[in-house]
Amino acid sequence: MGLRELFRAKPIIGMIHMPPLVGAPKNLMTMRGLTDFALSEAEILESAGCDAAIVENVGDTPLFKEHVPPVTVAAMSIITKEVVKRTKMKVGVNMLRNACEDALSVTHASGAHFIRCNIMIGAYVTDQGIIEGCAARLIRLRNELGSRALIFGDVHVKHSYPLFNVPIDDAARDLAERGGADAVIVSGTRSPVPPSFDKVKMVKNAIDLPVFVGSGIGLANIKRFYDLADGIIIGEPDFKVNGVWGGPSKERAYAKAVKLCKR
Repeated sequence: MGLRELFRAKPIIGMIHMPPLVGAPKNLMTMRGLTDFALSEAEILESAGCDAAIVENVGDTPLFKEHVPPVTVAAMSIITKEVVKRTKMKVGVNMLRNACEDALSVTHASGAHFIRCNIMIGAYVTDQGIIEGCAARLIRLRNELGSRALIFGDVHVKHSYPLFNVPIDDAARDLAERGGADAVIVSGTRSPVPPSFDKVKMVKNAIDLPVFVGSGIGLANIKRFYDLADGIIIGEPDFKVNGVWGGPSKERAYAKAVKLCKR
């Protein structure tokens, strides 16, 4: 399945930033409460006109480098399955920091449609330590499962520094040609920071895969990024109640964003 099969038009993807899940150090909510939160967020994004939503365990700090505990996989599977059942949007999964095989397993079991994988190839220094790419295992797992889920892979992902610091256009070529990604995500240095427009153009010119922008999008720059990229992922302070990153979403802000992009 390709991106054009998944989305009829250039997609706007909103974020369902989950509070700490069961088993996480800061967890305060039951599974019922967590599921209700995710469904409420999905309703906001769908009502605003988003084409897809990514369920992400952003509240589970401090994060594991790669595989997460079984309780996290179980919780994400239950939550994601309920979101898939209750929305017409396409649904993705991102399991931090780089639990991409777990995310693909959750996606396959829940009926979701795609995953975001922060580090598919190369090696990066992150706040969780050194993380190496998982593409070989991930693509083989998808084949073993018979999954049709798409894999959106980051290039020079945020909150990290590449040990093999090739130019971003070469890194994007490697990701497309050798990593097996179905789409490539370009981000800034941190979650609230956007990439430069030149960086996005450089990646787009280097590869034939769809290119998404995955950080730092607000109401002031969303139209330009939407016109430049093949899709965008939004969910940072402009779209959150009281500007709290990772908090509940604001439907009016999301609706305004969709209107700005698609008018």
